[in-house]
Amino acid sequence: MKLYLLDATYELFRCYYGAPRRRSRRGNQEVGAVYGLIASLLPWLVQLRGEALGVAFDHVIESFRNELYAGYKSSIGVPADLLEQFSLAEDALQALGLVVWPMVDFEADDALATAAARFHTSAESVFIVSPDKDFAQCVRGRHVVQLDRRHQRVMDEESVTVRFGVPPRSVPDWLALVGDKADGIPGIRGWGPRSATVVLRVFEHIEAIPDDGTRWHFDLRDKDRLAASLCAHRDQALLFKTLATLREDVPLPQKTLEELRWLEVSFGVFDSFCQHWGFDKLATQARNLSASPPNAGVCNRG
Repeated sequence: MKLYLLDATYELFRCYYGAPRRRSRRGNQEVGAVYGLIASLLPWLVQLRGEALGVAFDHVIESFRNELYAGYKSSIGVPADLLEQFSLAEDALQALGLVVWPMVDFEADDALATAAARFHTSAESVFIVSPDKDFAQCVRGRHVVQLDRRHQRVMDEESVTVRFGVPPRSVPDWLALVGDKADGIPGIRGWGPRSATVVLRVFEHIEAIPDDGTRWHFDLRDKDRLAASLCAHRDQALLFKTLATLREDVPLPQKTLEELRWLEVSFGVFDSFCQHWGFDKLATQARNLSASPPNAGVCNRG
């Protein structure tokens, strides 16, 4: 049985900016992103009947990382009519019969990283369904991979190394040095993708990089300046690495892969949900798609 772990926060954001606006049946709430999310996921989900599925949401944008670093990403600037759709989106996917993990203290990324670490030995293969570069650190060989559902591309360990120039285990270090604008991590002054790649290929982790650039026994322009910058900001670099490192200790209630097996849409619950919110066409679409044969796990590696 394969395991698919869906980054629903990413999916909801994408639908908010890509799907038409839509009001609820009563006209008192914007629901276009949720409608788009369900419409986008249904054809994909019905191909995965019998496989294991887990879905994670950022129930609130803030997490424990905001307590560690004030500049970390937050809900500031996120449209109010998007934020108010998060709980509804969670209800929608639960109505489909999926296991949903709404995160408060942790992030959705942490839940998916935890599930990948917990179940990778029992799953035939694990697909982390998100293009977010943070998940590159979770990739293991060709067994635990990232799936960009939109473009049907899979990134395995070899692909991660090609993209970042370092293997998955060094990705948090790479992000700490270079920075990650999407997460509010500024990186270390003077460091860029090339310098981080060259140094981490040798030392693998920030903790192992010597303060003295003369101990960097390889060719790199301005290595003395880079070493001095890291020495002056090492505590900051280690903090950024902590921010970039996905947690694998989220207390998810499921202990076995079988608890994540998804068989079909929970039609009674989903029909009621669609009727309440004015999603009648989605209820019909779900029934029509469920009548088609499954075609699980179809994707292209590369």
